[in-house]
Amino acid sequence: MSVYKNFIGGAWRDAASGQTFERRNPADGSLVGTFPLSGAADAADALSGLEVGWKSWAKTPMERRVEVLIKAAEIISAKADVLGADLTREEGKTLSASVMEWKRAAANLRLYAGEALRQSGQTFPADGALVYSVREPVGIVLAITPWNFPISLPSRKIGPALAVGNGVLFKPSEVTPLTGQNFVEVLLEAGVPEGAIALVQGRGPDLGSALVEAEAVKAITFTGSYATGSAIHRMAGPGKRLQLEMGGKNPTIVMPDADPAKAASILMQGAFNLTGQACTATSRAIIVGEIYEAVVEKLLELVAKAVPGNGMDPATTMGPSGCKAQYDRVREMIGVGVAEGLQLLAGTADLPELDEQTGGFFVAPTIFGDVPATSRLAKEEIFGPVLALHRAASYEEAIELANAVEYGLAAAIVTKDTGTILSFAKDIEAGIVKVNSATGGVASTAPFGGIKHSSNQTYKEQAGHGVMDFYTMTRTIYLSS
Repeated sequence: MSVYKNFIGGAWRDAASGQTFERRNPADGSLVGTFPLSGAADAADALSGLEVGWKSWAKTPMERRVEVLIKAAEIISAKADVLGADLTREEGKTLSASVMEWKRAAANLRLYAGEALRQSGQTFPADGALVYSVREPVGIVLAITPWNFPISLPSRKIGPALAVGNGVLFKPSEVTPLTGQNFVEVLLEAGVPEGAIALVQGRGPDLGSALVEAEAVKAITFTGSYATGSAIHRMAGPGKRLQLEMGGKNPTIVMPDADPAKAASILMQGAFNLTGQACTATSRAIIVGEIYEAVVEKLLELVAKAVPGNGMDPATTMGPSGCKAQYDRVREMIGVGVAEGLQLLAGTADLPELDEQTGGFFVAPTIFGDVPATSRLAKEEIFGPVLALHRAASYEEAIELANAVEYGLAAAIVTKDTGTILSFAKDIEAGIVKVNSATGGVASTAPFGGIKHSSNQTYKEQAGHGVMDFYTMTRTIYLSS
C-alpha cells in the first residue's frame, strides 16, 4: 500500500493528528493510496515554513526562477506517460486525456516562465522627481484546486505564482491528492527551494478557515463550486487578493442555418467530452426552429457510439464520474429529470447506488428533450454527462433562455450568418464566447474568466498575460535630488 505525506517546512510529514484518508479508483474501487488528513495545525506549520522561506525565493534572480520552471516542464514531458497513468487511476479520465493534461501543464510552465520575463515597470512625469514603478511578488499564495483538471489548473496557478517570486501553499482536491503530490515532487526536483512550496492534503472543511483566514496568506486562487467560492469570499475578509472561478451552466445555441451533423458533433464534444466534468462543458442546447429534430437525430447517432469505461482501456471514450459524491449528484439530477416528467432521449433513468469500495461510477451520455426553462436541469450546474435540450422559436428567445441562469462562464453558437455571430458576441452573458465550436477547450495564452456567479470579478483573468497582475503588486518610487 502506498502511503503519502504532506510537504511542510521543507520535509515530508504525516498530518499532526496522525489521521489519514484513502483515495480509490472511481472506475474499479482499487486503492490508489493513503494520504494525510490534515487540519489547522498542519496549515499553521505550513505557513510558518513558507514565511521563512519564500523571501529567499523572491530574491532569486528572475532568470534562475525561469530556469527552474523550464526544468520542471522538461521533467513533466519526460514522465508524462507515468504521471498520466497516476492521474487516470485516481480521477478516471481516459489515459490519453490524462497524458495530454500533463503535457499541457508543461506548456503552462513554459508559458509563464516567458511571461515572468516580460514583467516591467513604468516611469511617470513629475515635477522635481523621477517617478517609476516596479512589480513585486505579493507574498504567500494559497492555491486551492479542483479534481477535474488536477494538474492543468494547478500549473496555471502555481506556475505564475512561483515565476514572479511568491511562496505557494498548495491544497489539491482530496479526490486527486496523488497528482498534487506528483506535481510538488516535480517542482522540487526541478529546483524550487523547499521553503517556497508547501503541500497540505486533506478535506476542505477540515482546513478551510485555517488556510483562508490566515494573516500570512496574501492571495487566494481558487477553482471550484460557487458555494465553496462564496464561503472563501466571506472568510477571507477585505485584506486578501481573491481569484475565484466557480463553474457554469453553459449554453450552445443552434440556429436554423446550421448543418445538423456539425451541430451534433459540437454538442457531443461540448457535453460529453471528459464525461461532462469541466466548468466549460455544455449543459444546455438551445435549438432554434425546425432544425431541432434533425440535430437530435444526428446527436443520438453519436451518443450511441460512446463507450463509458475504465480510462486505462484504450477502447474507452468516457471515464467514470470522478468520485462517489459527483456520481451521486449526477444520479440525483437524472432522477429530477425523470420526476419532472421530462423526455429521456438517451441514458439510464435509474442509476444504481454504489460505494467507494466497488467504484464503477459510470454514467452513459444522458439527454433530456424539450426541457422547459423552469426545470432544475435548465438552471443548476450538474457537472456530469447530462445535456438538456430546449426549443426556441427565434434568436431572441434563444438568447433569453441562454442568459436566464446565475452563471456566465462559456457559451457557443452554431450558425453561418455573420450578423448573428456579431449579435451573439454582444448579447450573450458569458466571459468566453465560442462560434461554431464547443464551449469546452480554451487557449492557455488567452484570458479566461466568467461573469455573474462564475467569477468574483476581481482579478478574474486566470490565464494569459493578464494573470500575472494577480501574483504581483505595484510599488511606486519617487526619487528627488
